[in-house]
Amino acid sequence: MTERNDADVLNRWRLILGKNAEGHIDFQGTESETDLFMSMESTLDFLYDMEYGDDIMRAGRSGGSGASVPQAAKWIEKVRRLFPKRTVEILEKQALDHFGLTELLTDKKVLSQMQPNMDLLKTVMQYKHLMKSDVLIEARRIIRKVVEELTEKLKSELRRSLIGKLNRNLPSNVRSMRNLDIKKTIRRNLKNYDKEQNEIILKNVYFSSRTKKYNKWRVIIAVDESGSMLDSVIYSAVMAGIFAKLPMIETRLIIFDTAVVDLSGYADDPVEVLMGVQLGGGTDINNAVSYCESLCNNPYETIFVVVTDLYEGGNPGYLLKTCSDIISSGSRMVFLTALDREANPAYDVNLGQKIADMGAFVGAMTPEQLGDYIGKMIQ
Repeated sequence: MTERNDADVLNRWRLILGKNAEGHIDFQGTESETDLFMSMESTLDFLYDMEYGDDIMRAGRSGGSGASVPQAAKWIEKVRRLFPKRTVEILEKQALDHFGLTELLTDKKVLSQMQPNMDLLKTVMQYKHLMKSDVLIEARRIIRKVVEELTEKLKSELRRSLIGKLNRNLPSNVRSMRNLDIKKTIRRNLKNYDKEQNEIILKNVYFSSRTKKYNKWRVIIAVDESGSMLDSVIYSAVMAGIFAKLPMIETRLIIFDTAVVDLSGYADDPVEVLMGVQLGGGTDINNAVSYCESLCNNPYETIFVVVTDLYEGGNPGYLLKTCSDIISSGSRMVFLTALDREANPAYDVNLGQKIADMGAFVGAMTPEQLGDYIGKMIQ
């Protein structure tokens, strides 16, 4: 190993162990190199000294008239300047999740510098109640960015699941092999048959449209906003937004804890839905399902989707009775114990089994699986 590599290894170990570690290691290299590593160390100390009981991240400590350490905005700037992107993401996440550095979400400048992603979206959802009006504007931008990315990933596949088969009676402007109407093309070009060459000359090629005839289905989505359902809340809002823009589905969106909030008027705008969610609190599933039952005009063309961990805060017997009435009426009923990319359920298995025995689907789904399920129902 070269001398240069030896110095790099020692410097990295010093950053890992910190300046107070037993068997002190000095930074190696030129003056500018050691200055760089000292800046990196002070930036890490700002975050990780809390492990040793020093709440150095809080401004306005007793005994002084101002902040004793850099404010969150300066800390983020240093992190981004000194560390690679992947390390920055890890430090930001730990600052928020492990050390509760909520200053990152109450300072508009800091929030604007953070990379919009699913983790940041979930953190914004958890802390948005702490944000002032100017910070909420930035939070809304982050939510919209992540929601648009999720929607774009899901939209085309879900539309294929839901829209249906080809309609051979309607022409299409989309000239693709997928829409090619071979029988019509041959039939219309028979008059161009060349006897000498023994072949049909194709002067016109015809394409078919996708089916436009459908019955209007009502999909009622009720989402438990307890903190444990955060991923499912986000995906439920995105899915409702996609469904709401499809002509064959009328979407109703309900958010609930012990109270019920009807957000159907915002179903086509997941950002507004997520800004309105208040995570936490108790859970009264029967209260929500009973409200949803009142929205059912035509049971045979209604699908109830209840996104919940099934930990009922009210009387489970009332919930079972309401579910029995809904299923007996002819409506389809789905209890999703998780709706996200991982689809790892954590729920009251005993209550879930009783509902499943009535004829409801109970289990976890990915968004694509929910799209396929509803597509099969409405076709």
